[in-house]
Amino acid sequence: MNTMKAMFGGGCFWGIEEEFRNVPGVLDTKVGYSGGDTENPTYKKVCSGMTGHAEVALVTYDPEKVSYEELLDTFWNIHDPTTLNLQGPDIGTQYRSVIFYFDDSQLEKATLSKDDLQQRSSREIVTQIKPAGKFWKAEEYHQRYRQKASFPGCCTA
Repeated sequence: MNTMKAMFGGGCFWGIEEEFRNVPGVLDTKVGYSGGDTENPTYKKVCSGMTGHAEVALVTYDPEKVSYEELLDTFWNIHDPTTLNLQGPDIGTQYRSVIFYFDDSQLEKATLSKDDLQQRSSREIVTQIKPAGKFWKAEEYHQRYRQKASFPGCCTA
């Protein structure tokens, strides 16, 4: 089976991971940190705002069952791409809206998708589109957090 990866940040990783995990054709999700300049970041360090990382979901998917464009549609619909470093009650650069692309095809599709959304929006789309760098897997208790926890809220713990 041919699999591909996609990586998105759109606020607290608990919520975006849950949404992507439920997309048909998504085979696996992991939450973690990317886009920063600190080796081996921890949740506490990332939440300090000093590492430069975003909370992200790394999505492994079957491109024969779900397209990258469909994943982009999911991404745009599960967060507010017009708020800078803010999603719901979560404030900080780690909650920024960002698409990390793995190849030129993803870059092109992400850029076209963002441009299309911008044409339909009355507010500026602040989502960053950046090359994928190192993904640092978050602590185990964050993985599939919403599935494990009875607490439906986000990253206020």
